[in-house]
Amino acid sequence: MADETRTIMTAPAADPAPLGLAAFALTTFLLSAANAGWMGSASGDAWLGFAFAYGGLGQVLAGMWEFRNRNVFGATAFSTYGAFWIGLGLWALLVAPTAGAKAGKDVAWILLAFAIFNTYMLLWSTMVNAAVFMVFLTLEATEIVLFIGNFAANTNIVKIGGYVGILTALVAWYASAAGVGNGVAGRTILPVGSPFLKPAAVAAAVPAARV
Repeated sequence: MADETRTIMTAPAADPAPLGLAAFALTTFLLSAANAGWMGSASGDAWLGFAFAYGGLGQVLAGMWEFRNRNVFGATAFSTYGAFWIGLGLWALLVAPTAGAKAGKDVAWILLAFAIFNTYMLLWSTMVNAAVFMVFLTLEATEIVLFIGNFAANTNIVKIGGYVGILTALVAWYASAAGVGNGVAGRTILPVGSPFLKPAAVAAAVPAARV
């Protein structure tokens, strides 16, 4: 019997980027509002549950679906920042209660490590679109300001970092809204901008409207 070769075509998954961006935005907004001092009448820990359920799980799922869509940038970004929120939540529950005065230094080291990761993701985001680049640019600023503030134990710098984080959340929400609206309408309702760098190979592998 002759060997048969069959090609099986699978339909691509729906774009998971708007989900990942929305999950990142909401959790970032809650924590940043606390850092900015906006939650004086609240516990300030509203972010914690959402670090697991939305910023964490939601982004990890989006990252896995991006692997399915062969989008290495989105898969790496969403999976990493989903794990970031889960890890930060676990740290807040398991380590922070006994860390005492050293807790701020722990947070500083965590943010420094993620700022290093975010630096090369910021560079590669120039090949995606302007909206995604702005998410990573404002996130880079947030992480830098916050790790400086936590290393210095300076509440004023941390507060500034909170305001920059709020801006990051708003930019991510915009990118998410653009992904949903443009996807549903089948046309551009909210512009996301063109990539700053668009080599031919990248243009073929990563559509400009995707994360």
